[in-house]
Amino acid sequence: MGGCTAEKTVNAEVGTRNAEQKGKSVMVRDLKERTKAFALSILRLVDDLAHSRASDVIGRQLLRAATSVAANYRSARRARSRKEFLAKMGIVEEEADESAFWLELMLEAGLVNSTRVAELRDEAGQLVAITIASIRTAREGGRAVPRSAFRVPR
Repeated sequence: MGGCTAEKTVNAEVGTRNAEQKGKSVMVRDLKERTKAFALSILRLVDDLAHSRASDVIGRQLLRAATSVAANYRSARRARSRKEFLAKMGIVEEEADESAFWLELMLEAGLVNSTRVAELRDEAGQLVAITIASIRTAREGGRAVPRSAFRVPR
């Protein structure tokens, strides 16, 4: 419409964006799977940290934030209302951003090497962007918010 060329779009639920694809074939993964994989990657990173007071404290914070991304996204998918969905997705956004912060801090403190953390920082940034897009879409009132099978009758 409006003279725009047609582009294949993939919704945020799948977790990819046209701008990131740049004409390349991208493996489509469900965002639920992607957030879980992010949490597992962080878990492995934290397990491999050298034991020091700094790495233990920062590692624990990172682990809590990253696992919260997956858990709250899973919870958002079962939301009983648009308001509940938006609240949970807001938590997902905050925790993904916090994960990126802890990864950055670990890197700058020299607790991890940059090659190992680069992919995780990129993934955290992408999860924040996808979550923001989902929140905006839900606020606009486009399609229906996924409903829980355990919906409470009014």
